[in-house]
Amino acid sequence: MLAQGTVIPAHPLALTPARGLDERRQRALTRYYLASGAGGIAVGVHTTQFAIREPQVGLLAPVLELAAETVRAEAGRPVVKVAGACGYVAQAVAEAELASSLGYDAVLLSPAVPGADEKGLLDRARAVGEVLPVIGFYLQEAVGGRYLSPDFWSAFADLPSTAAVKIAPFDRYRTADVVRAVARADRADEVTLYTGNDDDIIGDLLTSYTTADGRRRRLAGGLLGQWAVWTHAAVRLFAELRRAREGDPEAMARCLARRTELTDANGAVFDVRGAFRGCIAGIHEVLRRQGLLDDIRCLDPQETLSPGQAEELTRVSAAYPWLTDDTFVAEHRDAWLS
Repeated sequence: MLAQGTVIPAHPLALTPARGLDERRQRALTRYYLASGAGGIAVGVHTTQFAIREPQVGLLAPVLELAAETVRAEAGRPVVKVAGACGYVAQAVAEAELASSLGYDAVLLSPAVPGADEKGLLDRARAVGEVLPVIGFYLQEAVGGRYLSPDFWSAFADLPSTAAVKIAPFDRYRTADVVRAVARADRADEVTLYTGNDDDIIGDLLTSYTTADGRRRRLAGGLLGQWAVWTHAAVRLFAELRRAREGDPEAMARCLARRTELTDANGAVFDVRGAFRGCIAGIHEVLRRQGLLDDIRCLDPQETLSPGQAEELTRVSAAYPWLTDDTFVAEHRDAWLS
């Protein structure tokens, strides 16, 4: 399923007023993604808040376990379970071992490793790959990412455990760099490319790249924070994108018309005007308005909506009704929260 391309939401974190894990609402979110038709979930990633790993928080294992348990008990179909891993070799391997013990399928490696050069990141990926298949992550610098060279991505793709790369530099040039770099790797045909560029999801999934050997290469699916909200609509959009890629001209016209609209909506959700400070809070606010969360609280009390962000969310929700799934959520919310 990962290789075919699918919708993978980056799972948020539901917290109680005391900032402990709200298991009922956390489970409801997983149920929402499953009911929406998502092909996978990514847990323990940026949207889940990296601070779950802090000793005083201690939520990494409970959050991973609850999601895996819910998928196992309720999905009734194959679902790709991706666990985020942070830190250098020892920490990342330990987190991968935890994920493996809980039945996860792959590990998404955070590139935010202070002091590690590209060789160090490859060494870490090689070590984690002895536990679970790995997914590379090219993260934008505004939220903790870094520049990684094309040579790095070619070498990363050639690691025997590499299953996919999430391309999320929010940069057209760097996105193309990764596509070309993976294409020239010996294992190019075994590595699936996913968009993490929430700023141009439709553009990424409609674009094909001509590689040095004259072949066409596409990004197969999306592993996205944007798809943590309005997920049922995102699954419908992904089906439309597939029809467009298969040559349906009407589907292509509809997708192209919605390209800038989805980017506009993501600007509100991710708080682009506020330099992404409210990106997680923006996701929470959409889910709060739908009744899936009872508040937008994050582990850091200072992490909240930026001035004007709530009004922007109201604007894009009204402007693009195709984007939202409020009716779908309202019909099932009580069952998911039971």
